[in-house]
Amino acid sequence: MDILITFTYGEEELAELPLASLAQFVLKSEGKPANTEVSISFVDNATIAELNERFRGIEGPTDVLSFECDNIADDMTAADGPACPIYELGDIIIAPDVAARQAEEYGNSFEQEISLLLVHGLLHLCGYDHIQDDEAEVMEGREKELLTAWSERDLPSLDESR
Repeated sequence: MDILITFTYGEEELAELPLASLAQFVLKSEGKPANTEVSISFVDNATIAELNERFRGIEGPTDVLSFECDNIADDMTAADGPACPIYELGDIIIAPDVAARQAEEYGNSFEQEISLLLVHGLLHLCGYDHIQDDEAEVMEGREKELLTAWSERDLPSLDESR
């Protein structure tokens, strides 16, 4: 999997976070093929506000935007192999300043908020949505599952620590 990360804003706070590893973890957990490519960009409020208005018709900055590219059906296993062309899943745009404000508002660390926004954006690219209440419940549940699994991935089990 190819995770392309661009910092046009906020690199000093973000560069040390395991963003590519988290993205790969989510994509593998969602069963995406090995030739999957995702672009993740971190931008300032003005840039995300302009994108938000242009593509969603909503004024002002938002926290995360997702733009889907290829739309390979999930059962296309032929797309998983070294000779296959790149599967461009899509692009995720995150506003670190909005994330920082939300982290403070919700009592999260900056890393927790960025991780949540990254997982949220990736799940949108994987076909999840939250327009309907039942869809939102499924998506939020999956976010929690993935973030919990991510946070516990290197921790020894209770049996191993005895």
